[in-house]
Amino acid sequence: MVFIAPVLAVALSAASLASAHPHFAPGDPAIAKRAAFQATARRSLADCQGELMKKDGVYERGIARREALANMARDQLNIRAVAFRKRDLDDVLATDHHSNKTGVTEETDPATLFSGNSSCVLAPETTEGPYYVDGEYVRFDLREDQEGVPLYVDFQLIDVNTCAPVPDVYVDYWHCNATGVYSGVIAGTNGNSADESNVNATWLRGLAPTDENGVAQWLSIFPGHYTGRTAHIHVAAHQNGTLFDNGTYVSDTVSHVGQLFFDQSTITEVELLAPYNTNTQELTTNEEDGIMEEEAADIDPVMQYVYLGDSAEDGFVMWAAMGIDTSVYNDISAAASYYAEGGVMNPDSGMGGPPGGPQGSASGSAPASTASASASASA
Repeated sequence: MVFIAPVLAVALSAASLASAHPHFAPGDPAIAKRAAFQATARRSLADCQGELMKKDGVYERGIARREALANMARDQLNIRAVAFRKRDLDDVLATDHHSNKTGVTEETDPATLFSGNSSCVLAPETTEGPYYVDGEYVRFDLREDQEGVPLYVDFQLIDVNTCAPVPDVYVDYWHCNATGVYSGVIAGTNGNSADESNVNATWLRGLAPTDENGVAQWLSIFPGHYTGRTAHIHVAAHQNGTLFDNGTYVSDTVSHVGQLFFDQSTITEVELLAPYNTNTQELTTNEEDGIMEEEAADIDPVMQYVYLGDSAEDGFVMWAAMGIDTSVYNDISAAASYYAEGGVMNPDSGMGGPPGGPQGSASGSAPASTASASASASA
C-alpha cells in the first residue's frame, strides 16, 4: 500500500448503474479493468509523492486552507473557541479507533491538525449511481432547508500525469439527507415516490469549480443512511461542460466519479442526533457496505476531519483529495435533469436503487428561485 503526500487524503470508490453497491461476478471484464486501472494509478500516485512535496507551497497551502475553512465555519456557527479534536485513522474498518489529540490549543501548529497521511489509489469509475441529476447549481452552501450536522468539505484534485493540482474542473457533489433520501429523483427506492414535487428539489446537490490549487469547497450536512448503504457522498469531476447564466452547469462526460466515506465511530455519534435518529431505515455499517468492502481491500476511502467544537453536533471540517487522469472522458447518465421549468426524470437512464432502498421522508423542497423559470435553460 502506498503512502502519499498528506495533501492526498482519500480515494474514491465505484458506483453502480443498477444498484448502489454492486458485486462483480467472477470473470466479469470489469474486474480486469479495475485491476489494471488501480495498478497504473498506484504507480502514478507513488511517483507524485515526491513531486507534490517539492512543488512550491502545495502542502503548506493545504494546511493553511483547511485551518482557514475551520475558523470561518466556527465564526459562521458561533462556536466558542475550543481546542480542535483530531481524528486518527488506524484502520479503515475499525469502529473504535477514534483518538483525541492532547494538549491542543488555539496556538497549536495547524500542521498538527490539518495534515495527516492516508493511503490512496485510484479506483475505476464506470457508473454514477442511481440518483445522479445533471443541471444543478454552482454554489457553496448546499443545505437549503435540510437539517443536520454542519459539514464543511475541502476537496482537491491532482493530475496523475503531471502531479500537479487540477484547476478549472467542476466537481459535482451529492448525497442523501438525514433520513436517507435524495432530492431530485422520484423512485420507489427513494423516499415517498408519490411526492412528485421531489423532482424539483435541489437540496444537498451542487457543483464547485476547482481553483488554482485544484480545490473545491462546500457547506452541506453530514449525510444519513439508507437500506443497504453506509453514509457516503458522491462526487464527479467534469471538464468540458456548460455553465449557464443562471448559475447551473451541465456536462455529459466525467473524468472521474466516486464516493467518499466516514469513520464508523463518527457515523455512530451523528446517528444519535436529531433528525438522524428519526431515520427508520436499516442501518448498514462500513464493515457491511458492499462498496466499502471492495475499496478497503486496496485503499483508505475515509475522509480526514476535525471537530469544530466539543462534539459532532457542532459540525466538522473534512478534507479529501483524489488523483484523476485528465485525458479520460467517460459518459455519464443522469436519472433526472434539472431545467428552467424544474426537474424531469430520464426514463432511459437505467437508474435503479439498492434492494429495499430508501423509505425515509423526502422532506424539504426547492426554494422558489430554484424551481422557477429562471432556473437552468440547459438541454
